Amino acid sequence: MFAPALAGIWPDMFALKVGVLEKILRPVIVYAFVLVCLRIFGKRQLAQLNPFDLVVLLSISNTVQNAIIGDDNSVTGGLIGALALFAINYVVVRFVFRHKALDQILEGTPTVLIEHGHVRRRALAKELLSEAELLVLAHRQGFARLQEIEHCELLPGGIFYIRPVSPPEPKPSELLAKLEQLGRQLDLLRERLGPA
Repeated sequence: MFAPALAGIWPDMFALKVGVLEKILRPVIVYAFVLVCLRIFGKRQLAQLNPFDLVVLLSISNTVQNAIIGDDNSVTGGLIGALALFAINYVVVRFVFRHKALDQILEGTPTVLIEHGHVRRRALAKELLSEAELLVLAHRQGFARLQEIEHCELLPGGIFYIRPVSPPEPKPSELLAKLEQLGRQLDLLRERLGPA
């Protein structure tokens, strides 16, 4: 019953309409292009801070889809394209892992946005971030104000590293004074309670 129907679609599902070499080269070219664009347009694209950036990231896959698959909608072509993407990613990641200088060129360096509690406005401008967007990020991390942050970096992968302002450590003399005060309070409590 199903055999005739399957026999009719079987060749269409798996027959390549373009050559295997083209199916491999298309994803490799698109991969390299997207990698370069992400490097040029900055870490902000990876951080997904605002709706505009999110729309770009969600749309990019649909935009380059036809460039990757070409005129071929076959399962075989899709599998070859996916395999080519996995393979180029594997090769690039392994190669970059062994060549740290190239890793820094491709990924970039961290950008310090807050240092010693002070917002670095030039760094924000370089990454196209506003203080309002930085404050939203701080709120997501549990900070009420930017002044509660000692250090904030935007890492190459689009992740923010935040270190809070540490409370000042009490001086030893202050600790001794507090201990003496507690001792006096304990003595007063013992006097009020009387003998045990």
